[in-house]
Amino acid sequence: MTTVVHVACYGSTSLRERVVHDERLGDYELFVSRTRRAGRNPGWAKLYGSDYGTKGAINLEWDADTRTLLARVVTRAKAKPDVIVGRFVAYLLGRHRRRIRSITVHPE
Repeated sequence: MTTVVHVACYGSTSLRERVVHDERLGDYELFVSRTRRAGRNPGWAKLYGSDYGTKGAINLEWDADTRTLLARVVTRAKAKPDVIVGRFVAYLLGRHRRRIRSITVHPE
């Protein structure tokens, strides 16, 4: 199952870069698996949950023109995306609240 999280932001710096380099990401039981093309538009990153209860991945892309972070949450088999999406949204609101204009979540 794929769930899409759109995050509209204030400011021009990449929220994806801030997420990737945030040392407190582990406090929300998420970790960066891979990142690619740092400093280029669009770059991407892949996050995973840090425990076995979180079955899935978050693929991040930053669009500098629209100042939007696009997060595609992909879960395996019959796993529900609620845990990993909840952790990611809690992280965004806990660490980057002032940069966020809106967050929308919808299944694809």
